[in-house]
Amino acid sequence: MRSLVSILRATRVLWPFYVGIVVCSLIATAASLVTPFVLKAAIDTVVDVVQGAADDGVITTVVWLAVALLVADLVSSTVANIGGYLGDVMAARMRQILSTRYFAKLLGLPQRYFDDQVTGSIISRLTRSITETTGFLNNFANNFFPMLLTVLAVLVISASYSWPLALLLALVFPVYVGLTAMTSKKWQVMEGEKNEQVDLAGGRFAEVVGQINVVKSFTAERRELSLFAGRFARTVGTTRGQSRYWHVMDAIRRGFLDVVFFAIYVILFVSTARGTFSVGDMVLLIQLVAMAKAPVTMMSYLIDTAQRAVAGSKDYFAVMAEPADRDEPLLLVADAEIAAPPAPVTQATSAEERDSVAAGDAVVVAAAPPRTGAAPGAEVSVPDGAPVVELNHVSFAYDEGVEVLRDVSFTVHKGERVALVSESGGGKTTLVSLLLGFYRPTSGTLRVAGRDVADVPLDELRRQVAVVFQEASLFSGTIRENIAYGRDDATDAEIVEAATRAHAHDFVSAFAGGYDTTIGERGLKLSGGQKQRIAVARAMIKDAPVLVLDEATSALDTKSERLVQAGLEELMVDRTSIIIAHRLSTISAVDTIVTLRDGRVDEVGTPEELAVSGGIYSELLALQASSSLKDRKRLRQLGFSA
Repeated sequence: MRSLVSILRATRVLWPFYVGIVVCSLIATAASLVTPFVLKAAIDTVVDVVQGAADDGVITTVVWLAVALLVADLVSSTVANIGGYLGDVMAARMRQILSTRYFAKLLGLPQRYFDDQVTGSIISRLTRSITETTGFLNNFANNFFPMLLTVLAVLVISASYSWPLALLLALVFPVYVGLTAMTSKKWQVMEGEKNEQVDLAGGRFAEVVGQINVVKSFTAERRELSLFAGRFARTVGTTRGQSRYWHVMDAIRRGFLDVVFFAIYVILFVSTARGTFSVGDMVLLIQLVAMAKAPVTMMSYLIDTAQRAVAGSKDYFAVMAEPADRDEPLLLVADAEIAAPPAPVTQATSAEERDSVAAGDAVVVAAAPPRTGAAPGAEVSVPDGAPVVELNHVSFAYDEGVEVLRDVSFTVHKGERVALVSESGGGKTTLVSLLLGFYRPTSGTLRVAGRDVADVPLDELRRQVAVVFQEASLFSGTIRENIAYGRDDATDAEIVEAATRAHAHDFVSAFAGGYDTTIGERGLKLSGGQKQRIAVARAMIKDAPVLVLDEATSALDTKSERLVQAGLEELMVDRTSIIIAHRLSTISAVDTIVTLRDGRVDEVGTPEELAVSGGIYSELLALQASSSLKDRKRLRQLGFSA
């Protein structure tokens, strides 16, 4: 149960709800305990009348006792519902806190963590662990906690009538919990096995849905369905053994309860028959025993949900225990977001919704993720003559012992355009990942603006760099949101200007919604070239001093590439640019070429120098100049075109 205690500790900001639930439980418990005493008094009064002890005021007495029952019931039901409301809101707030902190933690984890995870599994883990945990705590607050207080009161009252009766009732709970504890260890192992299969199935599900066109084009629907069904079939097999074990132990627990309550009823009936208890006393104690029995019989269900919550919360805290990507203060940001009052209206995603907001209507839509970006025209401050980017004997391995980069050293000065050239898989994109701080060099140093990237806050480092990746990565919001993703203060005029320079304005204007057109998940409503031009516009509006083009025009046709390349040429003026290009014509226009061979720097020089050096670049030029189909094919295999 330590993990559940950790959940409560992590959500201690909800203490007003916890206090409110406790207070409501105390009042509801007190009101419910009034009922047996009122019934006792009513029964004893009626029995006295039946036995001849007449009382002129008996009718008035029993009517007032009935009124007392009514008041107790009304108070109990009203306060119980208030407590239920507090429990529901508490669970929703707890879900908000845990989910937001989980998301913040994921955003702050290093890239290497995601390399080993399936996206769908991460999502499934969030849904399962937090839902099960908050569901248990909500059920505990709304149902079991009030009953637990009732049991404590029942034990005290029963002890005042008969200590053997109270002793038997007190014996029920430790024995029942002890028998349950014997079940827990094995049960949780099986639950962990089921959770693993569910997470894997959820991960594959997300992958298949995200790439449904690939699945259909390879007619892999049956295979994917079989794999998916197989995961859940394994959970069924595990559940058979798990459930059999649980219910055998539950039968033993319930059998013990039956024996104990048999002894309790014998004591009650015999004591009443001997005159130790009055009929009213017997009814009172039977009701108290019934009130104590309900939580005990419910404990099986509660422990079942508690075990699921414990298993789920372990997965949650396993993620929260992962070392963060340096000291990113995202958890503090998450706590600030949690504490902030909810906005009445989120950002609208269409022209109609914007008009509705202007008219004062509330619009509830999925808001885009928070955005931060560099101010327009921000410059990298470097000492005179110092390089903007400097690599000194940098080596890097994704997996220990398998180096992708080996002893790489070169410099990039302010305003310089540097092209990275190698065969496919030569380490070009890895260098970009190191520059962005996605990974840290295994050895050597990488400096940006004279500072070791290991010492620069990651948000500060990344604000200085605008990137256009080989594959455009867009979000499911509007075109406007995607272009402005790098700068949340971008004006509509700046967005249109960036789109125009990226030669995206014409096709955007052709959409019925214009810049408020929703483009679907990963921009599925756009063509490859359109997506890439939106990505180029996004880099333009960020206007960062360092520009990285990771095969930025590879998805464009020749005409679109020429248009976008013109915009990029304008953007690269007075900026430090690192270019990974797939066309040799683009490479020929740079200031410096760095060639990589087997993860090492092979040559560094101008295009003119390397064209005659006999290295990789001159080899590529020779293949380009050749009219041989074999040489042309070889050029494409290396990842280049004319």
